[in-house]
Amino acid sequence: MRSDSMNPVAFYVFGLSVRWYGIFIAIGMAIAITLLQYTCKCRDVDYDSLLDVVIISLPIGIIGARLYYVAFEFNNYKDNLLEVFDIRGGGLAIHGGILFALISAYIIARRKKMNFFKMADVTVPTIIIAQAIGRWGNFFNSEAHGGPVSYNFIKHFPVFIQQGMHIDGIYYHPTFLYESLWDFAVFVILIIILRKSKKVGIVFFTYIGLYSIGRFFIEGLRTDSLMFGSFRIAQLISLSGIVIWVAFLIFSKYKKTQH
Repeated sequence: MRSDSMNPVAFYVFGLSVRWYGIFIAIGMAIAITLLQYTCKCRDVDYDSLLDVVIISLPIGIIGARLYYVAFEFNNYKDNLLEVFDIRGGGLAIHGGILFALISAYIIARRKKMNFFKMADVTVPTIIIAQAIGRWGNFFNSEAHGGPVSYNFIKHFPVFIQQGMHIDGIYYHPTFLYESLWDFAVFVILIIILRKSKKVGIVFFTYIGLYSIGRFFIEGLRTDSLMFGSFRIAQLISLSGIVIWVAFLIFSKYKKTQH
């Protein structure tokens, strides 16, 4: 399904289509790397050293995002495996990307004798802002939307959102927008915590918790969820993320009282 008013292709270069999806992903990454210079100063993390980690972890994260998505949608690729390598039209799962990127970053940080959680604290605000921007690529691909809604509901959104969510004569929940706005809100909260608190790990675990809360509810509206039996994978991962965040907060409070 695709909205008649949305063209996923931004322009052509030597006959090769350049899609809005890739453009928004690239913009998000560029802003994240630029913002990293500021967040590093908040925790006295060496930007150049962290950038070395990012340069390696970023492509690994993209590969992980693709592998994660393909693993749960393999029936759509098994007859043409070459399509696995074509990510221009979408098909990147953020949970897979974050997982692979974090594992690679942890390994590199250990080898460089860097504090992983201190490094993660300054990195996650840049990740969430990249996620917020990247969701607009889903909009141009007419994907990551929710179920049908009435015109009386969608009319409260800007006209271009109404048009983009009008697919095959039906209006749909702009869940890409919900998540983008939630991510922006989480970004603001993380920056505030980063500036106000020096507790190592607090920004990282708060990112996991807050993103998971928003994603859990938004995922329940979507029509294209990756499934494990009758369960939505993203909701299961989100519940795990919330538990991890709460456990960190409880442990931190307990540790503080012990002192």
